[in-house]
Amino acid sequence: MKKTLLAGVCVSVAAFAYANTTTDSSALMTQQCKISAETVATLKSLQYGNAAIRKDVFSLISANLKVQDNRESAQKTMNLMVDDKVKDAGALESKYCS
Repeated sequence: MKKTLLAGVCVSVAAFAYANTTTDSSALMTQQCKISAETVATLKSLQYGNAAIRKDVFSLISANLKVQDNRESAQKTMNLMVDDKVKDAGALESKYCS
């Protein structure tokens, strides 16, 4: 019981510390790119319009990235993904996230 409570407190402290950071790690940027590629590919396969895809994916980017320059960079990459004719998440990821 005490170990479970201690683990819960540690996770809470770590989450709080992460929420209060002012930067985005490179790992987070890479993960966001992969999430964007997967989301863009999925929405393309569902035949969403480009404007709807951009709006939905940008809301994810805004929620996950804190630094304005990183959000702008992620948005530019996402726009390239949306404009690309490729509909496969793996292909988008390898082309734009490496």
